[in-house]
Amino acid sequence: MDKKMKDVLKVYGPLALLAIASIWVALSLIDPAPPSKITFAAGSPGGAYYDLAQQYREQLAESDVDVEILTTRGSMENLELLRTRKADVAFVQGGVAEKGDAEVLRSLAGLFHEPFWVFVRADVTAADFGDLRSARLAIGPEGSGTRALAMELQGLWGGDWPAEARRTESGATAAEALLAGDLDAAAFSASIDAPYVNELLRASGIRLLPFDRAPALSRRTKALAQVTLYRGLVDLQGDLPASDVPLIASVAQLAVNEHTHPAIQSLLLEAAEQLHAGNTAFADAGEFPDQALVELPLSSEAERYWKNGPSFLRNYFSFQIANFLERAWVFLIPLATLLIPLVRVAPPLYRWRVRRKIYVWYSDLRELETRGREASDEAERDRILDELSDMQQEVGALDVPLSYTEEVYHLRSHITFVRNLIRGLDGSTKRAPPTIS
Repeated sequence: MDKKMKDVLKVYGPLALLAIASIWVALSLIDPAPPSKITFAAGSPGGAYYDLAQQYREQLAESDVDVEILTTRGSMENLELLRTRKADVAFVQGGVAEKGDAEVLRSLAGLFHEPFWVFVRADVTAADFGDLRSARLAIGPEGSGTRALAMELQGLWGGDWPAEARRTESGATAAEALLAGDLDAAAFSASIDAPYVNELLRASGIRLLPFDRAPALSRRTKALAQVTLYRGLVDLQGDLPASDVPLIASVAQLAVNEHTHPAIQSLLLEAAEQLHAGNTAFADAGEFPDQALVELPLSSEAERYWKNGPSFLRNYFSFQIANFLERAWVFLIPLATLLIPLVRVAPPLYRWRVRRKIYVWYSDLRELETRGREASDEAERDRILDELSDMQQEVGALDVPLSYTEEVYHLRSHITFVRNLIRGLDGSTKRAPPTIS
């Protein structure tokens, strides 16, 4: 390594180490980075929640976040997984959260209507939900949102509901039992796109029970909304249904626990806007996701997102880079405030180090001049002249940047001047002045 590089390293090396140490301290103090993997409590395979969770996984994979989908029995189990931090995010049916959940769980948005479908065999006499008290009615297993909502409605209608009116079949199993005649009625809280719902809507001998008092039910229960299955919506050519059918629906929510990283929440909301903003059977385009149709309190990140949208940096950078910059900017300003003066002082410090190599010789040169003036005999002056010759050689070997060569030549001319001065003190002309090499 040449001397020039050593000079550069001696000046800039400590500054670089200080800068690296400052950055390391800043990085250790900023908020933790978002996890690269999250757990998503969904539902049972084949169900709407599970299929939708897979779409979220695809969306988050574009930002290098891996989503592990947890198979569950429904909303009640999803809530429990959130409470115990075994899941970071979950789909939760509106109306099933408990009072204490608002203290530890948060909602990001309402996502879509989940109609409460009640299908009844054509030979069963029932004008409304209350008439099914003595029927063989399947309302789903323990822990499912369908069962929780069905039992709430049974309580609103009042009276005794026997075990046969609270059977545990659900999904495709309940639909098959209904079609086979093993059930009189079956309730589902599900999307219209669920295969078993679509099958039952088209099945002969099965009818959809209307909720004529849907407006009253929506007023009595915050988690319920009135919706209408419009005539011909299922099959326009076949005129199915043959008339408008009033229904009640809960609003599926995207819920998180209080420890879910804010950046992950923002990423989930971006995915929600991609997946739920379109026109649906029960909502106009742009109605969902909705910040108002939630049962749990909105998280602080969701409030920020719905007020300002994605962050400014997110519009220009990938998720990982934007998140790092958003976390680091608070420390980058004071760090830059520290480093700018250090960087500015480096060039003067470098110039000083180079010039010091030259100016340090002037102390010796001055000493030799003083000794030469005070020398009492020619032998002493000769020794001083020899030392000046040695100094001239050493100075000639100095390795400095080209821009400082002029100062080296100034020093060498000064050495020659002192030599001539000392030689002339006795008037001797024996020694010729040395040339500058």
